[in-house]
Amino acid sequence: MNHSPANAERSHPGSHGGRILVIALHAFTQLVRMRVFYFLAVFAVIAIGSNFFDLPQHAGPETAGVNVLHAIKSWSLGTMTLFSVVLAIVATALLLPKDVEDRTLYTILAKPVPRLDYLAGKLLGVLLLLVVSLALMDLLLAAVLQIRTSILLGQLMDIANARGWALDEVASQRAELLTHGPNWSLQGAVVAVFLRAAIMAALALLISTFSSSTLFTSITSFLVYFAGHFQADARGVLLDSGAGGHGPVARVTGMLVALVLPDFQLFNVIDAVIEGQAMPLILLGQLAAAGLFYVVFYTLASWYIFAEKEF
Repeated sequence: MNHSPANAERSHPGSHGGRILVIALHAFTQLVRMRVFYFLAVFAVIAIGSNFFDLPQHAGPETAGVNVLHAIKSWSLGTMTLFSVVLAIVATALLLPKDVEDRTLYTILAKPVPRLDYLAGKLLGVLLLLVVSLALMDLLLAAVLQIRTSILLGQLMDIANARGWALDEVASQRAELLTHGPNWSLQGAVVAVFLRAAIMAALALLISTFSSSTLFTSITSFLVYFAGHFQADARGVLLDSGAGGHGPVARVTGMLVALVLPDFQLFNVIDAVIEGQAMPLILLGQLAAAGLFYVVFYTLASWYIFAEKEF
């Protein structure tokens, strides 16, 4: 029987959102039963601990508060990035092999359910898990920053009164503290964390369509993730190696590399937010567009491979 994407679409015209949502909710419930939410408990301990644990400060008291907030954001966003990527890869790598093992896949496809709906539903379930996880982490981080910012503002006023600072100096120090507290740029950084994890979930889905091993899918996904941090450097080397530095072969190869392999250095804007800089809305839009492109691209590639498999 020919299961090409074209024939699949003719057999099952259109992809119904309700069916995708049902599969997504089933995948979400399935993952929750695997107790993957233990990641949240680990993050909570780290985030709460960072609120009450002060590293030695070598700066003056007027800048110590900024350093404290900087450390909380850096450690917490780094933890969110690590756990969201691990969660996205491992959760996605588990879904298809478990459905095959439990023979759930055969039941779903026999109903019949279009394979694109099945894959989209599974990926949406993982993304839903990421949204819930990051939302809870974000609320915890915002609470930690709000509490510590309020405490530091009080300490700042005590220092200002004791040293007789001028009003403009007090206002400047207060504004500096507030830029490192909870704000919209911090929410943009959390969205960037989600987009990076969403790309990795879609990539893991693609790999799992031709691999029956959860371990192979996970390891390969992590290797691609690390390679993505050097994608821009690799394209630069390819362009420099072409004729005159910009040969047609080098340019085409560079475009193919950029098409298949995401440039995760784009998501390093999180570092600027940690430093207290504002994230432009247009930059967040560009990251969202890049994330959407790779999620759709990997999902369609997964469908093309999955549609040809016999079950």
